Amino acid sequence: MSNTSEYDVVVIGGGCVGMASAYKLNLRFPHLKIAVLEKEDRLAAHQTGRNSGVIHSGLYYKPGSYKAKNCVEGRRELVAFCKEHGVAHDVCGKIIVATDEKELPHMNRVFNNGLQNGVEGIEKINAQQIKDIEPFCAGIEGIWVPCTGIVDYVGLTNKLAELIEQQFTGSKVFTGHEVTAFVKQDGKTTVVTNKQKFTTKHLISCTGLFSDRMAKADGVNPNMQIVGFRGDYYDLTEKGMNKVRNLIYPVPNPEFPFLGVHFTRMIQHGVECGPNAVFTFKREGYGKTDFDLKDTLQALAYIGTWKLFFKHWRFGLDEYKRAFSKKLFLERLQRLIPSLEMDDITPGRAGVRAMALDANGNMIDDFKIEYSGNAIHVLNAPSPAATASLAIGTAVMEMAEKHFQIH
Repeated sequence: MSNTSEYDVVVIGGGCVGMASAYKLNLRFPHLKIAVLEKEDRLAAHQTGRNSGVIHSGLYYKPGSYKAKNCVEGRRELVAFCKEHGVAHDVCGKIIVATDEKELPHMNRVFNNGLQNGVEGIEKINAQQIKDIEPFCAGIEGIWVPCTGIVDYVGLTNKLAELIEQQFTGSKVFTGHEVTAFVKQDGKTTVVTNKQKFTTKHLISCTGLFSDRMAKADGVNPNMQIVGFRGDYYDLTEKGMNKVRNLIYPVPNPEFPFLGVHFTRMIQHGVECGPNAVFTFKREGYGKTDFDLKDTLQALAYIGTWKLFFKHWRFGLDEYKRAFSKKLFLERLQRLIPSLEMDDITPGRAGVRAMALDANGNMIDDFKIEYSGNAIHVLNAPSPAATASLAIGTAVMEMAEKHFQIH
């Protein structure tokens, strides 16, 4: 622990948002020495590398919100970046499918949202058009979203890291460096990791599932708490693979804060179905029985967690049952593809999403980025943060330029 390195900016978190923030800052100010610190031995190990790999269109988000603006702009920038730098991606389009008359009013709201958000090319489709696009899918009406795609987000994150180290002298990405403390002195912060110390004028935290704890460690009150929700996926087997061509989504339930289980062709190969959403007893717990005492106590001691449970207990119970029952999971999938059978699906991976809750149990829906002193904290970056990561990086860069007086 003897060596201390000096940097102009330290970015904590090696997911796509942290890496995009560092890259955009260096692009704007090439002279800055920036260090990115990632605790795992590889980049994009958590939310970035465990999401569904979708390039979201910007259809679902409230018009005028950061999410809507950053998703649409970020998506276009992401696709252009992937083309330029050879990151695997495919703008294959998706369908959103209504299987019940009751879903049509909300489907129309989603469609109008998309129009207001400037999502290009969307159109309503009928039952026959659904079949033309996805022959095994059964729906009464739907929305065709041609600008949705799939992408390798781990590849994107690693490409950004490579560009930072190649293009900007003095900037470096460190893996295996877990931040353990901050020491503030003479207007600077010493970031202590398990391997060495980094002294910096400015700090940017993009720590996903630990954003609230990192803010508190830096003396900032985040006014919310992160509660983890695990999402389990199934994979289509070789037998079931021919039943999905690209991406099939249900009409989201407006009363529930998740999009519902869907089918996603993956950029590497195969098709995933899921995820569900269940409260997890460990923030980075990807197994169904993973447990961490500190994470559990913190989540269950927070009034907002209980208020969320109380509001959504019926959904929560259903999701929990499905987490442990392949049969129930299959039944949900059969709403979209009735011919799916038990041996068409096999258990796949899991991810944990960071849900930011206020004290009333409301999910903080929009991106939340705040500055305090010499630090910027990305406190809430839920889906579609990966799609919007380059746009979020620009927002962080602009905030840094304004508040850090960098020139």
